Amino acid sequence: MALTRKYKDTVIARIKSDPEFTAALYAEAISSLVDGDKETALSTLRDLVHAHISFKTLAKQTGLNEKALHRMLGSNGNPTLNNLTKLINVIEEDLQLSTSIETHWNRPTKRTARQIDVNLAYA
Repeated sequence: MALTRKYKDTVIARIKSDPEFTAALYAEAISSLVDGDKETALSTLRDLVHAHISFKTLAKQTGLNEKALHRMLGSNGNPTLNNLTKLINVIEEDLQLSTSIETHWNRPTKRTARQIDVNLAYA
């Protein structure tokens, strides 16, 4: 039987070793958040915290309780906008990324979805 690694372990290792993958994953987290996919956004942010910051350090930098942070970024997490903003600011600072969100409005002729782009830049 072949030896395999757990999926999460593989993702964490890739985040630690590949800055472009990390930036793309962060962009996906923000895009998911804007699209209303809270579960994907929180899961991705949790992976980034595990790989780069640690919940202990994140708690110190945000002034939030470590256990509360685990709950916020858990599968049933429901962080307030204020707490989520604190988390995103610390994660961006740690990853040395900045986020800009652009929206494009096309006058709909039929029911068309709005397009939202998330652009990242290294700080």
